[in-house]
Amino acid sequence: MTASADKLATSLEILKGFQDTGVAAIRSRDMSRTHRERLTRAGYLQEIMKGWYIPSQPSTPQGESTAWFVSYWGFCRDYLHFRFEDGWSLTPEQSLLLQVGDWSIPEQLIVRTPGGDNTPRDWPFGTSLLTVRAPLPSGGSLVRVDGMQLYSLPAALLAIPPGYFISHASEVRAALAGIADASELLPSLLDEGQTTIAGRLVGALRNIGREKIAAEIEAAMTAAGHRIRPQDPFAAEAPQVRLPSETTAHVHRLNLMWREMRPVVLEHFPASPGPVRDADAYLAAAEELHVQDAYHSLSIEGYQVSRDLIEQIRQGRWQFDHHQIARQQRDALAAQGYRLAFLQVQESIRAIIEGKDPGEVAERDHRAWYRELFAPAVKAGLLETRHLAGYRSGPVFIRQSRYLPPRAEAVRELMPALFRLLQEESEPAVRAVLGHFFFVFIHPYADGNGRMGRFLMNTMLPAGGYSWMVVPVERRSEYMTALEAASVQGNVRAFVKFLASLI
Repeated sequence: MTASADKLATSLEILKGFQDTGVAAIRSRDMSRTHRERLTRAGYLQEIMKGWYIPSQPSTPQGESTAWFVSYWGFCRDYLHFRFEDGWSLTPEQSLLLQVGDWSIPEQLIVRTPGGDNTPRDWPFGTSLLTVRAPLPSGGSLVRVDGMQLYSLPAALLAIPPGYFISHASEVRAALAGIADASELLPSLLDEGQTTIAGRLVGALRNIGREKIAAEIEAAMTAAGHRIRPQDPFAAEAPQVRLPSETTAHVHRLNLMWREMRPVVLEHFPASPGPVRDADAYLAAAEELHVQDAYHSLSIEGYQVSRDLIEQIRQGRWQFDHHQIARQQRDALAAQGYRLAFLQVQESIRAIIEGKDPGEVAERDHRAWYRELFAPAVKAGLLETRHLAGYRSGPVFIRQSRYLPPRAEAVRELMPALFRLLQEESEPAVRAVLGHFFFVFIHPYADGNGRMGRFLMNTMLPAGGYSWMVVPVERRSEYMTALEAASVQGNVRAFVKFLASLI
């Protein structure tokens, strides 16, 4: 090892010490200037603002946002605790979003604190921080989630402005559906005589079918001598979806988003010509598209594969070459895994054409698709066997995206809910489009979610008479931008139109 490499190794050990203790925001004073400058030059540290850094990777292209978005919430936690200790909280609006599972990166994070200076601070990639001088909520209205200090869900519902019921209807409805009893809201409403807010919440609860809680709030306020006028703050009636009180806010939000996005699919996606009847003919046509489909799907995910390689694998003429460089091995094994998964998907499609319920088939078979996708790389020793274990057990991030998929514990609630929605859905186009979107939205696996989402979409298509759909790599940017808009803004229109253009 050279002297310079030895010095870098020493600096990396110091950086690892921060990471091992969960520190995301590193202050310049916490590391010597020599180590800090060495790590920054080598690409292992990235400056966010004067005196504050985050870990990064030298392989990350200059100007890419991934390292910042991955570190964002941890950086906010550490920076805010350093500046204000426990004397701060996020706004009611942001608190509500995080507690219903929306951890997307905001353009501006607003923090309430008695020590705020009302001055925005610019952060990388169009983000900023604004600390507002304001009192914190009293009593037990503050909760801590992953180190972030938030208004509790009841406190947030009491504090959000009327317009938020319209601009973030799905998220507010999901939060309301998480209220199990009127006693979560009544103490503040009664103590402070908040008649206007009480009327708004009574109307909102009735909008989502929570008549019992709404009636109890109205009766308690009346008994205390307060006159309230219930008013529905939402712009429209709630989508017709059952929201059982025992379900988590994450699942409520998924159900509501599905119902709100469903009409957009029906408006913009071509009408179904009727289900496929001839399984052999359909699967033969899909087989003819395999080389094209595998090339584009793998290329979208960053693999470098050729049509000739895919054809060799399809015909069984390809042999693993131990002398290839690691990258070539990785790409070739990904193509082989794609072929094996494609064959499994074909069996699922046959079952659907022969009369099985599409949602039930997908729920039964999707784990087999995933195992086949990565089995070759595991057998070759490029991936650990634990890669085949199933749904992820930790966080996952999407390159250059403001959208952060749900926590691992939420995945185990959301995936059964997704398959239930697929089984309850009557329109094949909705199953295909929203099945693809929400699979990627949940991001249940550590890798392969894009390929799996497209497999799910193509499994749902034949029930509506649609042919196998290939998403071309030449339109990757349009595809990813549409997915980003649907994930971050809840606007699925561009995604629906994109897929409709491929029919």
